[in-house]
Amino acid sequence: MKYFYLLVILAVFSACDENRVFEQNADLDNKIWMADSTLNFQFNVPKLDEEYNLYFNIRNTVAYPYENIYITYSLSDTLNNQLKKELVNYNLFDPKTGEPYGDGLGDVFDHQLILLENFKFEQPGPYKFQLQQYMRMDSLPEIISAGIRVEKVVLPK
Repeated sequence: MKYFYLLVILAVFSACDENRVFEQNADLDNKIWMADSTLNFQFNVPKLDEEYNLYFNIRNTVAYPYENIYITYSLSDTLNNQLKKELVNYNLFDPKTGEPYGDGLGDVFDHQLILLENFKFEQPGPYKFQLQQYMRMDSLPEIISAGIRVEKVVLPK
């Protein structure tokens, strides 16, 4: 009987994230994101007729010395044709109060920030995604991990 409850719990948790196509985060050594450290991800787009949202995931501590973060990202197909490249800025803390945004536990906060919304890929198959911090410091402290999430857009019924 206890195995039945375990199966039910596992089914509930797996059903909660059925729109996720890919999610991966890279842990950064000593909580430092070096400017020359490019985070590389590869994922597969299963269907052409769907739209996708791509998110930037970041986990930082409250000791992060800035209110924001600049990152560059690029999206390429398997032939290395660059489909999108952009410099973006996100606030991790409220500029007036200094309160951290995101979901937190203790002094660690997680953020999931939209990079591309309702994006249509040109063809199904593998894609490459690169992230790089673009702050004015060679070593950006108090960043625990960074990554991406790709999910299918679900239209309201």
